Amino acid sequence: MTAMVIPLTGALSAKTPWDSIYWKTTEAQVYRLQTRIAKAYREGRKGKVKALQWILTHSFQAKLLAVKRVVQNKGGKTPGVDRIIWRTSHQKMKAALSLQRRGYYTQPLRRIYIPKKNGQQRPLSIPSMKCRAMQALYLLALEPIAEYKADKNSYGFRPKRSTADAIECCFNALARKKSASWIFEADIKSCFDKISHSWIKNNIPMDKGILNKWLTAGYIDKNSFHRTEEGVAQGSVISPTLLTMTLSGLEEKVSLISKRRDKVNVCTYADDFVVTGATKEVLERIVKPTVEAFLKERGLELSQEKSKITHIDEGFNFLGFNTRKYKGKLIIKPSQKNVKSFLENIRETVKSNPTAKTEELIGQLNPKIRGWANYFRHVCAKKTFNHVDAQIFRLVWQWIKRRHPGKGAQWQKKKYFRSQGNRNWIFFTTVQSKDGQRICVDLIKASSLTIKRHIKIKAEATPFDLDFYEYFRLRERSQKVRFTKTRLLRGNRVDNT
Repeated sequence: MTAMVIPLTGALSAKTPWDSIYWKTTEAQVYRLQTRIAKAYREGRKGKVKALQWILTHSFQAKLLAVKRVVQNKGGKTPGVDRIIWRTSHQKMKAALSLQRRGYYTQPLRRIYIPKKNGQQRPLSIPSMKCRAMQALYLLALEPIAEYKADKNSYGFRPKRSTADAIECCFNALARKKSASWIFEADIKSCFDKISHSWIKNNIPMDKGILNKWLTAGYIDKNSFHRTEEGVAQGSVISPTLLTMTLSGLEEKVSLISKRRDKVNVCTYADDFVVTGATKEVLERIVKPTVEAFLKERGLELSQEKSKITHIDEGFNFLGFNTRKYKGKLIIKPSQKNVKSFLENIRETVKSNPTAKTEELIGQLNPKIRGWANYFRHVCAKKTFNHVDAQIFRLVWQWIKRRHPGKGAQWQKKKYFRSQGNRNWIFFTTVQSKDGQRICVDLIKASSLTIKRHIKIKAEATPFDLDFYEYFRLRERSQKVRFTKTRLLRGNRVDNT
């Protein structure tokens, strides 16, 4: 049954069914306004930009999309200080109708802490649902400008871009024999928490009144209110884009002070970036001081302990990948630290489910293995995948032996493993399908995914420029074809018994 198309006008009320909204039309109308904002900004028509931003932030279509983004986000079930969550159709529609600039006030953020890999705690600030929706609404009007201002080789928190693009950018800058040999690994100290409020207010082209309310909202930690005089909240919808805009211009700044023979290239992903150079002196005397001055204007500074300059023969880690030259050949593969962290996560999952049903264990492991392998499938990861599969097999075998200490190895193998073609020792279970048949569900192997090189996005491409509309359409089509082929290959892992 197809959804009923409802005209998106001001006549809608909180009684309108949320599920009856035709989202493709809604998205198309908002996208049209976004492309107009991008075009006006490129042409330098600041008055037109403000007018179009006002129209977009007062558009009911945009308000619907803002609420949709908040409720569908992973944190959509996590409340703010008011403990309110939008669950029902009535609540969502009422929320969209309530997104008004007039009378809007921000609530303090709820501060929680999540563990970091080094054992420390990372602060995370959670706005209320309404504040998140207002940020998502104004982000729709800010994102087209952020895309235009962002550095060409910036890949974090931007639509249509990924870590795979960032790694391919590093490959292009370092792969040739005459490429740069030195890398400046930069780490910004407490990036989100230290951005200057005055710089943001003076340089972010959006409603200053609304922006100021978000920056000075403060947070509640252990029942105590704390003011915020610097930084943006980690956990807010708009914070990633504010960070991207804060670091925009770094690539141009570095290129202006360097010459072509210096082989300086910048690759940025969120608050992590690397800069290449022909010599160590170029990075120490020219690039590093320039980067420090650029960050200082924005209230930021480099972490002297974590920032370092390394030679390509020693290699460096970036976004979970290790990039290094072996006898002049550039090899990019999963970093040892990332592999160790992943296997620890798998080990913890297996050990925490000693009495779980086999299908429950496979159901928890498969998404983790598939997601991790897909992340690294575009680099030299085949050997690493085989190693990971071997370690997971040992963990599963130990899990089986703990469950049946009185049974022999032959009995255990017959109960939990099957063969198919040339493959033996396939960890599996049988479940009942919707049509009543028993089917096999296998534990997938990371090595079953084919290695396929990623095609990097064009550096100047942005989805808000209609000149690139056809480019993105063809790119998405090729990615869908690749995904379909992968899914068909995985299909032979499930057979009728």
